[in-house]
Amino acid sequence: MRSAEPGRRALLNAGRQLLATENLSKLSVNAITTAAEMAKGSFYQHWPSRESYVLALHRAFHDELDARVGAATADLPPGEERLAAGFTAYLDGCLAAPATKGLLVQARTDAGLATEVSARNSAAAALLTTDLTAMGWTDPAPVAVLLVAATAETALLELDTQSPRPDLRAALLRIARP
Repeated sequence: MRSAEPGRRALLNAGRQLLATENLSKLSVNAITTAAEMAKGSFYQHWPSRESYVLALHRAFHDELDARVGAATADLPPGEERLAAGFTAYLDGCLAAPATKGLLVQARTDAGLATEVSARNSAAAALLTTDLTAMGWTDPAPVAVLLVAATAETALLELDTQSPRPDLRAALLRIARP
């Protein structure tokens, strides 16, 4: 039996490429399969609906960012250096991904992704609390929530300029200091 993975991967890659110029709400099965050069029926061999595909696309995007952050921070102890390395890895990953705007901003308003977005944001905030605690915060949870939002906003502003914004990245670290 042949693996379904190449087709699944091609469809996910097609969605990422389309989201470089298309709104998430307008991403259609027809456009995805056309971009992947696959028959429409092949889409439904992998996902039962467009909504389940968008969820898989969102998860794959964030899983890749999580892996980048994990690799960049794995050998660092909790604290400011690890926090800075995580911010850099996350923001560089967002800047490199054509689907960032659709999967970071537009996903917030997609009802089918609301639970996933909330869970991802909560998980990111939980990771940040370890670094913030090491930096001296006695109640790091609210600061972590705000840093998650500020980091996402920084990613979007960097997308507008298509380059890193050192001023904003430095500001994230200043906000993180107690």
